[in-house]
Amino acid sequence: MSFDLIVRNAVLPDGRRLDIGVRGGRIAALEPSLQGEAGAELDARGQLVSPPFVDCHFHMDATLSLGLPRMNQSGTLLEGIALWGELKPILTFEAVVERALRYCDLAVSQGLLAVRSHVDVCDDRLLAVDALLHVKEQVKPWLDLQLVAFPQDGYYRSPTAAENLRRALDKGVDVVGGIPHFERTMQEGAASVRALCEIAAERGLMIDLHCDESDDPLSRHVETLACEAQRLGLGRRAAGSHLTSMHSMDNYYVSKLLPLIAESGIFAIANPLINITLQGRHDSYPRRRGLMRIPEMRQHGIPVALGQDCVMDPWYGLGGADMLDVAHMAVHAVPMTSREAIRYAFEAVTAIPAQVMGLEGYGLELGCNADFVLLQAADPIEAVRLRAQRLAVVRRGEVIAESAPRATSLRLPGRPGSVDPASYAPKSAN
Repeated sequence: MSFDLIVRNAVLPDGRRLDIGVRGGRIAALEPSLQGEAGAELDARGQLVSPPFVDCHFHMDATLSLGLPRMNQSGTLLEGIALWGELKPILTFEAVVERALRYCDLAVSQGLLAVRSHVDVCDDRLLAVDALLHVKEQVKPWLDLQLVAFPQDGYYRSPTAAENLRRALDKGVDVVGGIPHFERTMQEGAASVRALCEIAAERGLMIDLHCDESDDPLSRHVETLACEAQRLGLGRRAAGSHLTSMHSMDNYYVSKLLPLIAESGIFAIANPLINITLQGRHDSYPRRRGLMRIPEMRQHGIPVALGQDCVMDPWYGLGGADMLDVAHMAVHAVPMTSREAIRYAFEAVTAIPAQVMGLEGYGLELGCNADFVLLQAADPIEAVRLRAQRLAVVRRGEVIAESAPRATSLRLPGRPGSVDPASYAPKSAN
């Protein structure tokens, strides 16, 4: 039997040790010792082969724009929004495309092969919408880009947002977005959630709302999202992103809220890199971390994904398209440091966001797309601990990125010549 590619000696995230045979861009065989010829072979050498990383919450229209037209001096969410408002009128189609394509190159190098990006629709030109629709087609061979029509300045608060959102969806934007906590009042915020959910239901689309990205414990729009998603039968087509006010809510209210979210079937998306830095800015001490209650949500069966959110833009001056950075921060900030919870953090940047985006053919089973990443790690826990080197990135059975193994040369008398951090982990503890 012949294959286009055989990956030898792979360890899968669930611990299986298999060879992977690829034919016609799909996984055609998974066997302990695969027999057959191949156009190419890749020896995993007993290291982790994972499905590709997935970022289900990002803002590609703003990425890599750090310092334009100025820096965010306070480091707050609201100054970031104001700064983006200053940048929007001077954006050009070419500049948005160029930055987005550079970011996509960076993402692919990190094994990040699917991104859901919110795109602001409050510019009447819809320039960023047109630019990212163009980018979506450009990168289709190597990266799945899903776009969300996002009324950054408020669905009701911005006078043309409702019409612009409809126009963006008509142009081919995939998902309905919103930001209810940025409306003028709580009542208008709740009304925007209802209106946006109805648009998603009418058009048969997914919906992903920025919800309650605030330290205000009374910001409770996820409650309305859960209610409307259940009323309209949106279920897993709906997601609430950020939900940071949950960190400040009293426990009695949360004991009501979490079962309601679970009953609705919606996804939750946390963005730990961004919200650990943006939230709690008005606190002295003790200072709130400003993240949703991931362990408690998991106990209620609510699927939680992790997003990158921003890279070098008005809200966040760091980042590098590395979803293992995102998982690493979640492990520390939530915290979620049990062995099982660290494995979940890995799933929260792979399999769970793939479900959020509704990706077809995702995974490491027979018939799935031959998209995967060879990591310099023995298992998912080690991958998160080390933010493992991506040794090879494969898309539809073709190696599209490679890196040399990471090691440090030593010049110490009587000691080994190099140090590999992975070698220091007791394998039995994993």
